[in-house]
Amino acid sequence: MKIERLFASFNISAMGLSAQRKRMTVIAENIANVETTRTENGTPYRRKVVVMRSFPAQSFTSVLKNETIGLKTTNENHFSSDLFEFTQDENIIRGVVTEIVEDNSPERLVYNPEHPDADENGYVHMPNVNIIVEMVDMISATRSYEANVTAFNASKNMAKDAMEI
Repeated sequence: MKIERLFASFNISAMGLSAQRKRMTVIAENIANVETTRTENGTPYRRKVVVMRSFPAQSFTSVLKNETIGLKTTNENHFSSDLFEFTQDENIIRGVVTEIVEDNSPERLVYNPEHPDADENGYVHMPNVNIIVEMVDMISATRSYEANVTAFNASKNMAKDAMEI
């Protein structure tokens, strides 16, 4: 077994950090465009959402059913090699897949006949961005990011302590 497998928790935390960073970037874009009534294609800005899913897509229960609970000696340095999937060059291929999609919720209509983008009835089609929802999502993403940093630091401390044994 290669030494990289011992540090798989670093890769897991890094995937989580990357996913939350992408989420924060999309939230920042949504907040920046909360008043954008006309994009390149002439329509109001559409809220974007980051969709995360695990790869391979398995539920926790289905993964747990396939795992052996308890101590098991694999005689390959006592680590089970099937907890993660590796490529030929020993990189982890399980992880988080993120995708950015547009929110299809309806636009907000604001009555403002003076606005240059107002329709014939005086309504302006505003982006479907709710600043309160974005702020709540930003707090959630920040907390998730902090949790991944904490997990990374815990893994780092355990690896450091293991090297002192």
